[in-house]
Amino acid sequence: MDTTAIRVEKLSKMYRIGAKEQQPQTLIETLRRAAASPLDYLRRTLRPPREEEIFWALRDISFEVKHGEVVGIIGRNGAGKSTLLKILSRITEPTSGRAVIKGRVGSLLEVGTGFHPELTGRENIYLNGAIMGMSGKEIQRKFDEIVDFSGVEKFIDTPVKRYSSGMYVRLAFAVSAHLEPDILIVDEVLAVGDAEFQKKCLGKMKNASKAEGRTVLFVSHNMAAIRNLCENTIVLKDAKIAFFGATADSVSQYLSTTKAEKTDRVLKENTLRKGTGELRFTRYAIEDKNNKNISCAISGEGCRIVLFYETHAPVTAVNVGIAIFNSEGIRLSSLAASLLNKSFSKMPITGKFVFTIPKLSLNEGEYSILIDANTCDSVLDRIEDAFPLNVTRGDFWGTGKMSSSNNPLLLDFDVTVEPI
Repeated sequence: MDTTAIRVEKLSKMYRIGAKEQQPQTLIETLRRAAASPLDYLRRTLRPPREEEIFWALRDISFEVKHGEVVGIIGRNGAGKSTLLKILSRITEPTSGRAVIKGRVGSLLEVGTGFHPELTGRENIYLNGAIMGMSGKEIQRKFDEIVDFSGVEKFIDTPVKRYSSGMYVRLAFAVSAHLEPDILIVDEVLAVGDAEFQKKCLGKMKNASKAEGRTVLFVSHNMAAIRNLCENTIVLKDAKIAFFGATADSVSQYLSTTKAEKTDRVLKENTLRKGTGELRFTRYAIEDKNNKNISCAISGEGCRIVLFYETHAPVTAVNVGIAIFNSEGIRLSSLAASLLNKSFSKMPITGKFVFTIPKLSLNEGEYSILIDANTCDSVLDRIEDAFPLNVTRGDFWGTGKMSSSNNPLLLDFDVTVEPI
């Protein structure tokens, strides 16, 4: 028995940059345009697009998803995520290749997908159900559950054009999830909803997969949600699949290649800097435990902070350190060579200091890093707010539970019960 729900084979989508979308034309309109300027018409119709006019949104994408799987899709903006979902939802056609989908598809790709603005919420529920092939009785059976989940009962008979974007998303997701699609496709649109509703949606998608055996494709930039919900994840990069495997490996791969492909970055300009200048920091890098450059560290996992420097005079007994501050300017931790009874002499003229952190004890958020190099006599170089440290939520305790973002600093701990 074939257990494949989605099979994508060498799927590609090409757009012609600067070209207007071709509108449907009647035969009379076509003949009229051809007669008015036959040579121009032939040039526009027959001329193949130049290379600089071509943009590949997807290029030779192939993968399979089994029934009941929850698969994440991540990648930078422009990587091709939304284009892929639109092809799978039959909103747009591929340039080449094919996508075979077995079962009824429910999609939530944009705010108010499939809604008619002049119709009420109630009417749109019935409209969407009919579009998905549901009978009136089936929709009526699910109606109360849909309204209750969406939380817009008070406005259910109000035209949806008067809904806020959050109300749109609530009702649209409720309809897509409750009308029993075999495959549920959800784009980043859930980010419009509040935290409580996002939690409800993630719970619904998890239940749809585990309890009801439905297939879910989930696109998000929220790595915590991806790791919590998805078994396997596709990483799209430059219109191609860069990686497809276990979600933990996919997220690590994605974070290691996010943003520009640089091995290091320049320090912030116009920051408070002081020192003799005998040693100066020049740039920095944040690396994962495998020494690969990343733009975002994962809470609970290992990372390295690398400070590149150059010297303009011989220096000895150098102490180097970093301090981590939260968004309110409160110092959370300091790491300094002197705390390890270390100092550095006979250093190369240009080099780097490497701070290795076996288990990052910070929660999700953006932190500010102060860097400092000094001797017992003077400050060589000190930069406040030198660069940001971005941290995404992770399985800090190794229990499958993602850490809360209420407290920025995490401490590894244990708790026991003892007799008295």
